[in-house]
Amino acid sequence: MLPAAARGRQALAGVCALAVTSALLTACSSSRPDPRDIAEALAMGLTKQDLSGIKIVEGGPRAQPELERIVEGMGGARAKVTAGDIEQDDDAATATLRTRWTFKGSDWTYTTPATLAYVKGAWAVKWSPAIVAPKLTVNERLALRTTPADRGDILGADDAGLIIERKTERIGIDKSRIRAAEVDGSAKALARLINIDAAGYAKRIKAAGAQAFVIGLVVRADSDEALSAAELASIPGAVQLSAELPLAPTRTFGQPLLGAVGEATAEVVAKSKGSVQAGDLVGLSGLAQRYDDQLRGTPGVTVIAASTEDGVEPRGLFTSKPRAGKPLRTTIDIDLQGSADTILAGVKPASAIVAIRPSSGEIVALASGPGGKGADTAASGHYAPGSTFKLVTALAFLRSGVKPSTAVPCTESITVEGRRFKNYSDYPAGAIGDIPLRSAIANSCNTALIATRGKAPQSGLAGAAAALGLGPDLDLGYPAYLGSVPAKATGTERAASMIGQGRIEASPLAMAVVAASISKGSRVTPTLMAASPSKAADKADVPLTGGEATQLQELFRGVVTGGSAAFLADVPGGPVSAKTGTAEYGNDTPPRTHAWMIATQGDLAVAVLVADGESGSATAGPLLEAFLRRSQ
Repeated sequence: MLPAAARGRQALAGVCALAVTSALLTACSSSRPDPRDIAEALAMGLTKQDLSGIKIVEGGPRAQPELERIVEGMGGARAKVTAGDIEQDDDAATATLRTRWTFKGSDWTYTTPATLAYVKGAWAVKWSPAIVAPKLTVNERLALRTTPADRGDILGADDAGLIIERKTERIGIDKSRIRAAEVDGSAKALARLINIDAAGYAKRIKAAGAQAFVIGLVVRADSDEALSAAELASIPGAVQLSAELPLAPTRTFGQPLLGAVGEATAEVVAKSKGSVQAGDLVGLSGLAQRYDDQLRGTPGVTVIAASTEDGVEPRGLFTSKPRAGKPLRTTIDIDLQGSADTILAGVKPASAIVAIRPSSGEIVALASGPGGKGADTAASGHYAPGSTFKLVTALAFLRSGVKPSTAVPCTESITVEGRRFKNYSDYPAGAIGDIPLRSAIANSCNTALIATRGKAPQSGLAGAAAALGLGPDLDLGYPAYLGSVPAKATGTERAASMIGQGRIEASPLAMAVVAASISKGSRVTPTLMAASPSKAADKADVPLTGGEATQLQELFRGVVTGGSAAFLADVPGGPVSAKTGTAEYGNDTPPRTHAWMIATQGDLAVAVLVADGESGSATAGPLLEAFLRRSQ
């Protein structure tokens, strides 16, 4: 079959041949332009929604303003228009335009005729709204309506509902129930009652239509924030309407990991090209936003020809049915996550609790405290891990022939290139001197590890970290930082590296992975998405061996049985292994410190961080103990 352009020219040639044999005085000559040029220009102009360069027959309507009026209600969606066959009869021609609107999950295609006229030596378009859509009249315009699909749930371990439909109350002012003179006063009175910005809310209500219901606050139906009948009655126009919305168990549960679902912002609507309309629910942050396409599903689409004449019903032009979103399954344990969130609720600095199953790598809690002001401290925080890193240092020592029983010199202080390093303020006096490595780890002696740095080259530290899961890039299906350990360092930076400072950084997630890897006896790959486990990072140059794991587990446990984490010895649920950590940061005198603890118990590995605290045992320790007790 000939292409469209050739078929059009073939048809045109036939008409001109007929004109000659009939001895008609036609304009069929080699000098006349081909009408296909104007047809293709029109198609391109419709595609770009810009007809400013298209010649229109004089006396007709102005095409560009008319096109803008017709498509204004299409929510930014644009069609792809191409020119098909063209039939010509003397100074008139008709081009067939093929139009395709592509919506999420469905296409609307049709053909329309475009009438062309040869006037004053050039082809021009006889403008008609029916060029844009079938049988569209001068009193009609296109309007796009979407029907939201049922949103998929965000689920946790055992398909427990994390973000699911929950009963809510929408509190606001219904302008249809109030006199215009009362609107401003009612708006401000309600705003004060529900503790939102009164001036801003009054401004929103003023800008809304006369029949509008303007929401001030959405609260959970079972919360103390819902208003009583008496409170509503005291404010003219105040209304509280029940609805179901996708929510987490509590306002702070799993934040910022899970994120929030809410009405689409103007920016989201504009970027959606018609697939999202004002008022649609979309993911605004966290997993809800990252996986919004999957969760939101495919909205139903309806295109109507809306009349500007009173009393004329709109004509349906195209309809597609919505397709429900798919659930997002995660490994989060609803009880453990809730416990972590509750424990961190009163912590003022940035803080985090992360828990992993060493057997599977499943992340069961990823909690960031409110002190981080919305930052994902748990998964993406960059902090010096301090003495929790000493287990990594211990692995580097073991690989150099140092044994847990090998004596190392623990002094009160040590100076490297003019910088004085010392132990923490209440370091036990009885653990000073030449002590076994196991005692140096148990009591967290800084000076012993720095003094023995010749047995653990910097490249050895980096290799040991990689063997325990600290540092390798990994795609969790969610932004995460698994740490950094430089392979080269000298001088004071090299000394600081031995105790988890210098340029060494980790997130709480990364240190939970270290604890889990020691417990399992091999590097653990953390997984958050239940349906798509994380792909393991490249194999470590020197993987953890069974013998190394056994010795690390002994050192890890020794911190509880005879060291700085002895307070965890009576936690029920089986033996606890732990490591305290304190890392100096900033330029204050005395320096401020990050407070860390990592621990394992059974099939649970935990990391706790308080970004500004006294010490690991004093600040992070009580949080860790509370979490372990709640996990029973």
